[in-house]
Amino acid sequence: MVEISDSLCSLFTAKIKEEDGTFVIRIPPNEIKHGALTGDETYRIALLDSSSEAESTSPQSPRHPASQRTTSHDSSGPPVDEGEVRDVTIETVGDQGDGIAKVERGYVVIVPGAQPGDEPTVEIEQVQENVAFASIVDSDPRAL
Repeated sequence: MVEISDSLCSLFTAKIKEEDGTFVIRIPPNEIKHGALTGDETYRIALLDSSSEAESTSPQSPRHPASQRTTSHDSSGPPVDEGEVRDVTIETVGDQGDGIAKVERGYVVIVPGAQPGDEPTVEIEQVQENVAFASIVDSDPRAL
């Protein structure tokens, strides 16, 4: 299992391409748009072999056992499905004031009305390639 640092900012899949004698990894625009990375910073990059199975070390887990979910996730697509209910931990607040949680593979889930440290149960409402939007279905009892 790969040890993942708490300072992990972003996790995504990209191909290495050669351009004018150098090798380039393109950062998905949503990583900048959603504040995971900024264009004027220097980052350390780790490369993982795409043939190895990535194991999640994230504390978040589906609220319902896998046998109750209707679809499975392949390693290249989003790790959540619309309608899925799960527990998340809100790590930070985005530019619009919405709570931001990260689940498997660093995938971002935006939760309006949540604050850092909250651990609500959410329902995934909209899934995009690099981000999902969810609503709170059961608030964190500690937040009341």
